[in-house]
Parts: sequence; C-alpha cells; structure tokens
Amino acid sequence: MNEKIIDGKAHALRVKEKIKAEIQATCGSGQVRQPCLAVILVGNDPASGVYVRNKELACHSIGMKSESFRLDERATAAELEDIIHKLNEDKNIDGILLQLPLPRHLDSFHFIPMIDPKKDVDGLTPSSQGLINWNKPGHRPCTPAGIIYLLKEENIPLVGANAVVIGRSVLVGWSVATLLQQQGATVTVIHSKSKNPEKISRTADILVVAAGKPLLVNNEWVKEKATIIDVGIHKTEKGLVGDVDFKSVIELAHKITPVPGGVGPMTITMLMNNTFDAYKMNLGIE
Repeated sequence: MNEKIIDGKAHALRVKEKIKAEIQATCGSGQVRQPCLAVILVGNDPASGVYVRNKELACHSIGMKSESFRLDERATAAELEDIIHKLNEDKNIDGILLQLPLPRHLDSFHFIPMIDPKKDVDGLTPSSQGLINWNKPGHRPCTPAGIIYLLKEENIPLVGANAVVIGRSVLVGWSVATLLQQQGATVTVIHSKSKNPEKISRTADILVVAAGKPLLVNNEWVKEKATIIDVGIHKTEKGLVGDVDFKSVIELAHKITPVPGGVGPMTITMLMNNTFDAYKMNLGIE
C-alpha cells in the first residue's frame, strides 16, 4: 500500500484484537457475562440496514453480544420511547445505539436524550457532549474518536498544528474540532456560511472533511504535505467516493485516508471500544 495512505482497516483490526483479548480474559471462565450492545433500527433504510449488520458482525467477531430491536417505518414515538426506557433499565444491556437517521416523523433530538448517558456508546446525548466540552471522561462519538486515534497512531503532530474541519455536525464536525483543540491544535471550522473556504482550507496542516458532499475537496483546497482525513462516503455510478477527490490530492498529501477503508472501520471499532468501557463500568470492572 502507498505509504501516504492511512490504512483504517489495519488500525481497526489491531484495536479489535486487543478488545477481543480483554473480553476473553474477563469472560472466558464463563463466570461473568459477555458485554452486550443493543441496536435500535426504525424503518427499512437500506444503508442503515447495512450499518446495523456490520455492527452486529463486529460484535460477534470479538466475543460481544448484540441484540437488535427493529421497528416498522410507521412506528410511533411511544413505541420507540418504550424500547429506550426498557433498555435503560435492563442491567444486561451495556450500550444502546439508536441507528440514525430516523423516519421523518420521529425527531432524533427528542429520543437521543432519553438514552442513559452511561449506555450512550454513540456519545451523542447532551450529557456526553457536555463531558467532551468539559474535557471530562465519558463516551466520545465514535467517528471523532477514531479520527484522533488514527492521527496519533500515524504520529501526526497535533500540538500547535493548524487543523481545519469542514462541516459542523454534532455527530462529527463539532466534536472532532473540540477533540483536536484538546490535543493542542489550533482549529478552524468551515461551514456553509464561511467566506473563502478554499483559502481557509489551504492553511491546514490537518484537514478533516465531513461536509457530506461528494468530491468537494480537490487540490485547490489542500496545501502541500497536509494530512487529510476524509469522513464522507457516497455511492455513485463509479463506485464509492468520499468528500475528497482522492486522485486530485494524493500527490500533495503527507497522509490521507482512503474511501472506503479509512475512517469507516475505525468508527465501528470505537463503538466496540465504547461498549466494552460501558460494560466494565456497569460491572464495576477496573
């Protein structure tokens, strides 16, 4: 593999093997139950269905249980609330993941705060988000946590670096900007109202692109020797592409994540890591 390419699959595999060994050491005797992740899926969105299956397979591959709770596209708010409350009270459930997006008639901002913060392995509840901003221990959103992990493992200098984040979603943009600041980077966030985004982007030593727009960033947005983290993934006639025009920028980049095989594998792996942390907290295991 090109030495510029950050192999998310390889990094994710190493983390999963570590978690798998820890689970085996904890549960191998059969005296302690396995960690358990509950996934709630509402509706029949094909992409969400794939994501849920991938998460289930990832759980099983490391010795973690996964329980799925599926609701019809026309499910009511009361039905979804009932499932969340039951899972909050179930002592055998360590993590709760509400698969997004929800059908249009269900507001995710109504349901996410209902999840017990101790079981919020997606790191999206107001409590979890507040702990990020306060730089206190808690569950970090999986994609931002995976990004920081990749940067550290690839020995990318963070202290004093100029970091630019394109996108300001709660799920990725704001959280990764905060985590980068906490690592000592100087961070600028580009959004839809930003003036001269290409010019700002070219100041980045580290460029995180989470805009949700295929092939938005080309070589005119990137300075030489920048590290580029591409969070986007889009299905096109030519196959899967990211928010970054990979072929256009790879010659300029110091390091770059591919799509697929970059950030995606780390997102699921960080979900496993958060669930195992929640499990240890639940059972009082150090």
